[in-house]
Amino acid sequence: MPQAFGRSANTLAKLGVYGLFLGPVGLVTGLAEYNVSPWVTQAQVEQAQPVPFSHKHHVAGLGLDCRYCHTSVEDSSFAGIPPIKTCMTCHSQIWVNSPMLAPVRESFRTGRPVRWNRVYDLPDYVYFNHSAHIHAGVGCTDCHGRMDQMPLTRKVEPLNMGWCLDCHRQPEMHVRPKEAVFAMDWDPPANQRSAGQALLQANHVQVSRLTNCSVCHR
Repeated sequence: MPQAFGRSANTLAKLGVYGLFLGPVGLVTGLAEYNVSPWVTQAQVEQAQPVPFSHKHHVAGLGLDCRYCHTSVEDSSFAGIPPIKTCMTCHSQIWVNSPMLAPVRESFRTGRPVRWNRVYDLPDYVYFNHSAHIHAGVGCTDCHGRMDQMPLTRKVEPLNMGWCLDCHRQPEMHVRPKEAVFAMDWDPPANQRSAGQALLQANHVQVSRLTNCSVCHR
């Protein structure tokens, strides 16, 4: 009597068994990778804006300090989007007829805000305080990258929980002297770990609490 199944049936059966176990693992791994991909995090994706504002031009070209526009960043949880009157401080005198700046002039004349598209937008269940990070010695570039090299603003880091915890677990590797917090070209010294630990102590940072859930989820 001929065999009902050929030799290949054994191989197919084994593959089927392996697939029952490896399939879910592959699915979970694929979903995890997708969750940290630029499609989800929007990292390295330039956002279109009603006015193509260039940090490279204003920071590197003109030498503006971050705090000239983001006035509340040292004292508030929010960096804040500058009001149109801040833009018009200069643009009432220069580039006054530029078509590109027409939405800025219209906003200033009517009082209706420009509808900027947010680049950094944390979930509502996450608490983040800019002033706390600045006073701890965390530099702008640690989260925002080299803004002075961006013609169009983009998010450089995923800002997911794992990324935040990488810093909170080793804060000494991510702090700098307060006079260097807003420096775009600052590089950590060779003794960053020991120097960072000294800075954390001087700035009264409670390192033991940084990985506590309540620090970010309140």
